[in-house]
Order: sequence, then C-alpha cells, then structure tokens
Amino acid sequence: MNLASCITAVTISAFATLAVGSALASQSPAATDLSAACSAPSEVTRLEQSLVRAAARIAQGQPLKIVAFGSSSTAGYGASSASRSYPSRLEGELRSLLPERDIVVVNRGVNGEDAEEMLARLQRSVLAAQPDLVIWQVGTNALLDGYPMARERALIRRGIRRLLHAGIDVVLMDPQYAPAVTERPRAARFVELLDRIGRGARVGVFHRFAIMRYWNEGQKLPFHAFVKNDGLHMNDWAYDCTARLLAGAILEAVARTAPVL
Repeated sequence: MNLASCITAVTISAFATLAVGSALASQSPAATDLSAACSAPSEVTRLEQSLVRAAARIAQGQPLKIVAFGSSSTAGYGASSASRSYPSRLEGELRSLLPERDIVVVNRGVNGEDAEEMLARLQRSVLAAQPDLVIWQVGTNALLDGYPMARERALIRRGIRRLLHAGIDVVLMDPQYAPAVTERPRAARFVELLDRIGRGARVGVFHRFAIMRYWNEGQKLPFHAFVKNDGLHMNDWAYDCTARLLAGAILEAVARTAPVL
C-alpha cells in the first residue's frame, strides 16, 4: 500500500470514529461521556485547501515541523498544564496516527496578542524555526478589543503572504465559540472575515467557531463542559478535542495532496 493510501486509511478510520462519537453525542450529555462527544460534522472540520509541503514531507519520509502561532488559545491558557495545550495534544495525536513519521509541533502562542503583535515577531518566532506548516490562530483579541475589521484583514493578509513566500503551508484557526465572543455583535462577521481571507489566499481555515457551536447546539453540551469560568478560554477537554479534530483534518488534506509513490 502506498503512503497516500495509508494516510487515507488512517483518515477514514479517524473520521469513522468521530462519526460514532457524533451519534452517541446526539443523546443527552448525561447519557454519554465527553470522550464520546468529541466530534463535529466533516463539512466544518475539513480543510478546503491542500497542504502541498506537508504532504511532500510525509510522502518522502522527512520530518514534519508544525508551528502553532497565535495568542492564549495557542499558548494553552486555561489548560491544567502545558502538555494539555492544543499544540502539545496535536503533536501526540499526529504521532499516534503516523507512528513511523517524525512529527513535531512547536508552540509559539503568546497570551493576549493581536495580529499586529504577532506580525512583529513572525520572523523570530515562526520563520526562524523553518516550519513546513503554520497553524495561525488569530482574530479573537481583535474582536474583543474592538479593532476595525479592515485593519485586521490587512494584517492577516500580510502575514499569510510572508508565510507563503517562504514556501510554508498555512492553516488559519478562527475564534472560539464562547460566551465572551458570541456576545459581541461583530462575532459572526469576524468569523466570516477569516473564511474570506482563507479562500482569497487559498489557505485552509480550521473552523473552530463552527465546531464549538456544534458542541453546544448540536450535541447540547453546556458551555461549562468545554469553556472555563471566564467565559472565553477552552478547558482541557476542548483543547484535546480541538487537537484530535485538527489532526484528522490535516491528514485528510495531506491524503488529498500526497503523490502516489
């Protein structure tokens, strides 16, 4: 079996497991545990764009380096330990799914930063690490701080251009679906903005907002099951589930891109 077929088999297995979890989670939360509830429809977890560099690295048996770039959701604020942050859990999940591959996820999250502050450290925090894939979690702090959408759009586009110019695959991660975010009148517009930017730049978008909304509305999980008491930051379960869904999305995109060897 060639590598593309292997990755496809792993991905299908992962999504089949998530589908079972989705069926279980259609019951009331009391009737199932949170491990079974970690799922979301494929239409919101799927990355629309291919991951050319990541696919090539995996196909050639070369190490894959991912940089998780962002603010507190990346740094892991609210997690019980650094090992429970989504970047740490993502590395563990990818290594579990592809045990023969050398995969590392570097956490470059800084609490409270917006796109402008992230761009100021893009060279030293991201480009200097020479990653193959960057997952850029951005937008939440701009929304909370009331920054103009045009300003945010220009900054994110600038960052994407620099990353693509360096030959790096890019995936944007949009804001979380949490009370502190959804109470903002422009929340939906900010989410739509990230989606438009991704489509325009032909980079993938991991729709965290839609995924978390599904947990709340589709699976009937109360916010306290996946959001901390501050009404904003994710808890251990949410970070872990985010990592599991993101790992599946990455491997599905890689399988679509991987050359037949």
